[in-house]
Amino acid sequence: MQTANVNQAELDKFGALASSWWDPQGELKTLHDINPLRLGWIRTQAGTLAGCRVLDVGCGGGLLAEAMAAEGAQVTGIDLAQQSLQIARLHGHESGVRVHYECISAEDHAQQQAGQYDLVTCMELLEHVPDPAAIVRACAQLVRPGGLVCFSTLNRNAKSFLLAIVAAEYILRMVPRGTHSYEQFITPSELAVAARQAGLEVSAVNGLQYLPLTRQYQVSSDAGVNYLMAARRPE
Repeated sequence: MQTANVNQAELDKFGALASSWWDPQGELKTLHDINPLRLGWIRTQAGTLAGCRVLDVGCGGGLLAEAMAAEGAQVTGIDLAQQSLQIARLHGHESGVRVHYECISAEDHAQQQAGQYDLVTCMELLEHVPDPAAIVRACAQLVRPGGLVCFSTLNRNAKSFLLAIVAAEYILRMVPRGTHSYEQFITPSELAVAARQAGLEVSAVNGLQYLPLTRQYQVSSDAGVNYLMAARRPE
């Protein structure tokens, strides 16, 4: 087994928020707000989720995993935060939506299940780990030839610092203070390089843009702050 690519302080941070995962007005409200957009974008990239074998890396409390399973996907969710997985399993029992959850790292899962998934999602995780390129490599190993990997993370520039940290954490209080560290943000070009080095071909990059007047998000061409990236493993 490999050494876990994890920051214990990050695990503790999200473990403390575990009870808030399924509260749409709680501390993780932003995730609830963007989840339908993430799901729609992933569906667009994949064509359909029905019948797909899907892995959600860094699944947390299961928001995205359950949403994909509800569309007919066979979903496995993995995370290293035990408290979040407990919440995910409990909510799955309540909702009746079937997702298989495991407490395992992406790297270790790749050793066991290489090439076993049609789709791998890794959303809002890369900016929280010490070695994001290792996660990208693991995702590339886990997806089958011809399969799709979808990432989302935060760009690193002055705009993202002002909007994702200063505004979101301290002014608007959209997310808990300390959720993000600017130095861990990743530019789209850096993520694209990591994807290519892992043997993936980038197929789409879109932004998730917050509209303060309506307090809503939209998928856009502006990848200046939050962005989504799709990449395929060649046949």
